[in-house]
Amino acid sequence: MIDSSKYYLFYDGGCGLCNRWVQWVLRNDKKDRFRFAALQSDFGKHFLSERGLDIDSFSTLYLWKPDAFYLTKSDAVLEISRLLGGRFYPIYLGKIIPRFVRNAIYDKVAERRMKLVSPHCMVPTAEERRKFVSKLSPQNKNINDE
Repeated sequence: MIDSSKYYLFYDGGCGLCNRWVQWVLRNDKKDRFRFAALQSDFGKHFLSERGLDIDSFSTLYLWKPDAFYLTKSDAVLEISRLLGGRFYPIYLGKIIPRFVRNAIYDKVAERRMKLVSPHCMVPTAEERRKFVSKLSPQNKNINDE
C-alpha cells in the first residue's frame, strides 16, 4: 500500500553503488521517512511507465513523494540529504551549484557506477525489509502525483 507520508526512493537494483546508497539511507533514516523500490520491480516499472519514462533505463535515481512531486538525479540526492537532516543537511547546500553542472557530474558517475563498486547482495533485516516495495497492490494501480 502506498503511504503518502513517505518518500519512495527508486534505484537500480542491480547496481552495487546504488545498493550501497540505499543501505546508507536505511542506516541514517532515523525518522522512518523512506521506502525503497528497485526500478526493475513491478512497482518501479509502474512508477516509470505512469510518467512516460523509459522502463528499461535504470541509470537515474528517483525520489517520489506521493501526491506531491518526484525528483531525479542530483535533485533527489540533495533532497534526501535535506530530509535526513542533522549532519547531512550541509550536503543540501550543494543546491547552489547549477543543476546542469550537478547533473553532468551525476551522469558521469552513473555511466561508471557498475565499475566503481562491485555488485553485492544486501540482506536486509526484518525491520528493513518492510521498507522495500516490489509489487503494486490492487488498490494502488494509479500512482500518479495528481
